[in-house]
Amino acid sequence: MSTPVDQATPAICPTRGDHSAPTPDTLAYSLTLPSALTSPAIARAATRTVLTAHGLAVLVAPAAQLVAELAATACQFSATAEIYLSLRFREGTLRVIVYDSHPRHTHPRLTAACDARRRAALRLLACVARACEGDWGFGEAREPGGGTRMWATVPYAGGVSYAAGVDPCVTAF
Repeated sequence: MSTPVDQATPAICPTRGDHSAPTPDTLAYSLTLPSALTSPAIARAATRTVLTAHGLAVLVAPAAQLVAELAATACQFSATAEIYLSLRFREGTLRVIVYDSHPRHTHPRLTAACDARRRAALRLLACVARACEGDWGFGEAREPGGGTRMWATVPYAGGVSYAAGVDPCVTAF
């Protein structure tokens, strides 16, 4: 038996009406993508849109490259049909994290061989992260599903230098 609805009292639905413009500090996005050849391009396009909307268009060049490299590697290694991408901007640094379902090996030689393959796949990412004075790496995912977590960071100043074509490794004489 249903309870009669009082027609005089309208139903009130809670709303969250945050109409403020996106800022760098509110950049926090997560995407689940198919482990497919098209996902790196989709991730790159989403990154470009998100960074521009949050006033971080100057970071698009390095971030799009990092996201594409991480997504491509995750698709290559993933044992399932999906990968997971996270974009965050905290304390002046863009953090890009990608998870794939490839479990870490228990045998030391298999671990070393697999890590070498992953490092080789991320060679360009390493160069971009280094040029931006950022960091990168990979390791066991701490999530319940396991797998591998790969990340790269781009400090704002390093990303600006990268976008301007300034090589931080070259010193002026």
